[in-house]
Amino acid sequence: MTIILHQFPISHYCEKVRWALDYKGLPYQVKNHLPGLHLRKIQQMAPGSSVPLIRCGEDIVQGSAAIITYLDQHFPERPLTPVAESQREEALRWEAFCDEQVGPHVRRYCYHTLLEYPDLVIPFFAQGGPFWGKLFLKGVFPKLQLLMRKGMKIREPEVTESRKLLEESIEVLAREYAERPFLVGEQFTRADLAAASLLGPLIMPPEYGLQWPDTMPEPLQSWVDQQAPLLSRYSQLYTDFR
Repeated sequence: MTIILHQFPISHYCEKVRWALDYKGLPYQVKNHLPGLHLRKIQQMAPGSSVPLIRCGEDIVQGSAAIITYLDQHFPERPLTPVAESQREEALRWEAFCDEQVGPHVRRYCYHTLLEYPDLVIPFFAQGGPFWGKLFLKGVFPKLQLLMRKGMKIREPEVTESRKLLEESIEVLAREYAERPFLVGEQFTRADLAAASLLGPLIMPPEYGLQWPDTMPEPLQSWVDQQAPLLSRYSQLYTDFR
């Protein structure tokens, strides 16, 4: 059965699923969507409008954690979920921590700066989409920016709060990695995959698949530089497992 991944190339939650599919060696097709125009198409397949979403035969699975669980259940080779119950529960807890305490705050804090630079962010949104995607997004970008800021609460004081919470989460993860090479057990699991992929936009790895700029606009780049010593482990995870 062909797996079809519906996604935004820029989304770190979609990168989480891309990495899982590639790690497991599963062939898949990608359907890239333009922000805003995706709503109707995704809602025709699933209750919510969010991506990532995969279709595999008659099965439709939405959300990165649910997708990884589905992939391990239906394609058990190179599992990302530990077999032992205690380690499985620990991996799921770490993944949930990253999904809830890292991913949303990376998104809010990065977009707070990036949305001020349409020439930079529009190619991210349009990558791999229809040939008219960039032109379309340029025309609707003022409205799209307002909708994104409202929908994701990209405003103060939420942006500053996200930065502080993200710094705390990065420190929590760094303490764990200082004691052992992986978050759970002695092998790469969905917990490590979640941490690295959701922090991916901060380290801009080539394996992510985006055409990253040499540097991000300020003040985002200076903040990332300050976090660099605590982010090196994720670059290594990309090198070793992506």
